[in-house]
Amino acid sequence: MRPMLEVRGINVTYGGVTALRDVSLTVAEGSIVSLIGSNGAGKTTTLKAVIGLKTITRGEIHFNGERVDALTAPQRVARGIALSPEGRRVFPQMSVADNLLVGAYLRRDKPDMQRTLERIYQYFPRLVERRAQMAGSLSGGEQQMLAIGRALMAKPRLLLLDEPSLGLAPIIVDEIARIITDINRDTRMSIILVEQNAKLALSLCNEAFVLETGAVALSGPGKELLASDYVRRAYLGI
Repeated sequence: MRPMLEVRGINVTYGGVTALRDVSLTVAEGSIVSLIGSNGAGKTTTLKAVIGLKTITRGEIHFNGERVDALTAPQRVARGIALSPEGRRVFPQMSVADNLLVGAYLRRDKPDMQRTLERIYQYFPRLVERRAQMAGSLSGGEQQMLAIGRALMAKPRLLLLDEPSLGLAPIIVDEIARIITDINRDTRMSIILVEQNAKLALSLCNEAFVLETGAVALSGPGKELLASDYVRRAYLGI
């Protein structure tokens, strides 16, 4: 599989403090890549650098063969990158349907937008039932489904998922995991999954990267890292 995303030796600083140091990773077309690590390791910062919400101070980001690190976030969304952020961040006083439409704000292909919406409702039937309901009244799991659906409305080729299991009951986590797998299988959409739940992340992905204090400490196929003694001790509590 050819690379869809190439992150080449990027640095990101916050107020003079280096948050990412020489981070490199590759996402193959149609693959799921997981980023795991402790709080503050740089996982979310990496996603923000890819989507354009954090400026890199060194290195390059290439998407579909084009260097994109000088582009704005909307320009990167227009090229096919979308983010479902940590904490869901739905618009609470807007309906479920309107929240979803926000995700398509750069699109002008209304018939295709409707097809995208119908597919999202197939993945998340609960959103159909609650499409007229205010987003702020949804459960945490439903809000997470809405946040993912909103990102999918941009019709991305690369979907960035930041902590989709955070704060959710195990049965909802299992449902979200199944849907992520279904989306990847059905559409061949590439996905970068950031997760504190390392076991979940490694079980879903093709490749994984372990971030520690802003640098890549370890990488490899998800199944191999799941069996790694170091990863099991440090991140799985085994």
